[in-house]
Amino acid sequence: MTQASRKCALLIFGLSTTILLSGCFELGGSKESDSGFTPIAGQADPNPAANNSAPTISGTPSNVAVVGVNWSFTPTGNDVDGDVLSFSVTNLPDWAIFEESNGRISGAPRLGDSAVYEDIMISVSDGDLTASLPAFDINVSQVANGSATLSWTAPTMNSDGSPLTDLTSYRIYYGFSEGNYPNTVNVDNPGITSYVVENLPPNTYFFVTTSVNSNGIESALSNVASTTIN
Repeated sequence: MTQASRKCALLIFGLSTTILLSGCFELGGSKESDSGFTPIAGQADPNPAANNSAPTISGTPSNVAVVGVNWSFTPTGNDVDGDVLSFSVTNLPDWAIFEESNGRISGAPRLGDSAVYEDIMISVSDGDLTASLPAFDINVSQVANGSATLSWTAPTMNSDGSPLTDLTSYRIYYGFSEGNYPNTVNVDNPGITSYVVENLPPNTYFFVTTSVNSNGIESALSNVASTTIN
């Protein structure tokens, strides 16, 4: 099976700012109790709650949204005990939906939804303990005129050094903090080496790209490009 491709030199133009990024990327190919209690068949831990660690939740949602443009954010929840996690939210905007399984908020504000939606809080629970993100606001505006143009050099070989003959598409990921990219754009024509991301409200954006071959194998993320739209 052909491995995902190597890709270099992503160039992004953000407003009047031009950023050249260089470098390549490749796609690389029992809990123990500290309570002193040793389980015996048919015998329960006398104090299971004492061994439970609180879950964690992280992520940085955007504070701006635009009428008619989808807004989404998915936090990252973890539990060192491997417990099943459930999410909850308070002060959810009426134009958005919430997924209890992963904490994702998404939706496109409608005409008339322009306002500041305050004190939204996402929490995660392991059934016993709870953790929450800091409360945040979403400012919904009527228009967004910002755009960013990305261009790149088409890869020519796989990460194993063999010629690349089955490139099928690219994917652009972007978000409002480095390492958190909830938005995805698919560029299905491998002959295209640039793309304009439009309808961007004012904020700082971080972009990464990948390439995909005919087996559906996706390369590792490129180096990061960023730009600020005012």
